[in-house]
Amino acid sequence: MMQALHARNPFKRWFGPREEQGEALPVQLGARRSAYTHSQAGVSPQAAPMQTVDMALIWVVGILLTWGLVMVYSASIAMPDNPKFAGYSHTHFLSRHILSITAALVAALLAFQVPLEKWERWAPALFVVSLVLLALVLVPGLSKDVNGAKRWLKLGPTNFQPSELGKLAVLLYAANYMVRKMDVKEDFFRAVMPMGIAVVAMGVLLLWEPDMGAFLVIAVIAMGILFLGGVNVRMFASIAAILLIAFGLMIALSEWRRERIFAYLDPWAEKYALGKGYQLSHSLIAIGRGEIFGVGLGGSVEKLHWLPEAHTDFLLAVIGEELGLVGVVVLIGMFLWLTRRIMHIGRRAIALDRVFAGLVAEGVAIWMGFQAFINMGVNLGALPTKGLTLPLMSYGGSAILINLVALAIVLRVEHENRRMMQGGRS
Repeated sequence: MMQALHARNPFKRWFGPREEQGEALPVQLGARRSAYTHSQAGVSPQAAPMQTVDMALIWVVGILLTWGLVMVYSASIAMPDNPKFAGYSHTHFLSRHILSITAALVAALLAFQVPLEKWERWAPALFVVSLVLLALVLVPGLSKDVNGAKRWLKLGPTNFQPSELGKLAVLLYAANYMVRKMDVKEDFFRAVMPMGIAVVAMGVLLLWEPDMGAFLVIAVIAMGILFLGGVNVRMFASIAAILLIAFGLMIALSEWRRERIFAYLDPWAEKYALGKGYQLSHSLIAIGRGEIFGVGLGGSVEKLHWLPEAHTDFLLAVIGEELGLVGVVVLIGMFLWLTRRIMHIGRRAIALDRVFAGLVAEGVAIWMGFQAFINMGVNLGALPTKGLTLPLMSYGGSAILINLVALAIVLRVEHENRRMMQGGRS
């Protein structure tokens, strides 16, 4: 089973460790290197166990969180000058973002304590809970309406976005499902249809809000885990074709979605410049002003009531304006590293025959990488406008909370990997 998963994994060559050659497994290489290092130092491997926490991953996540905090403050500092936010202080969004990160870090520490076997056991229940919460959003009086979209549940002084929990729930459920269906993965109806029905059920609730961006991310997460879990290429191509046709029909049958596509194709047209193309055109202006090195931190003009949602969906535009091409390239490089690192952790878990843990980590890599790609593509005018935040950086308590919990689960996967590599129990 382990060899079949590696053979079907298209990311093996690129995402593999630099020193890995031939058929050697990461666990073997790590064990040899550890033993050699300790023998050179005159210390037995048992006396000097390797570190069981991935500090490099923690540092990169910490840098992204801190950078995001600075940019959220920069992008939102002038918002109280707008009559709509006249009652807010200049540090309103900064202080709320700090509280969100603090709460998310506490939740992540708690999530790290939970063994992967418990996450595997809880996966179906968590999926059901996420469906119930998505349904509650549609109940009048329980949700917060923003620009005609009902995506947030009212929880006293704060709000919660169930679609963020839905991403994690689908990821865990899909990994759990593939482990249970390993023996029938060549049978389309027995292996894929039940999972497809579950994703469609969540998709219907998301489109009712509407939140097509979240549905797109959830569909890609589920598809990625099915593929990495061993579903054959013909079956995978059939599912991908069905999804493409479905998304095409959603756009064709919805006038406002069609208008968004037309605005994306020509945001400068008179018909769209002050309407559906407004955000995109001002995002492009902001990035164009930044040129190579930017106008300087805090010097953005577009954030001064020209660019809507500058602290959430269009944070990258402010980064591009203030820090220039250099800042954007560094950010892209950090997300590439993050995705590669998490994917490698997943591959190492699968090499240790921990399939559920490996699929969960690889699913998180797909989630973070794909959502960052969509957000950056939208800000740069390469993709149509979607309501997706930049992971770990954009303002939004629900997104920060679930992102950090997901990364804590990845750190737990690596923690258990390293304990097994030392000869202990996961």
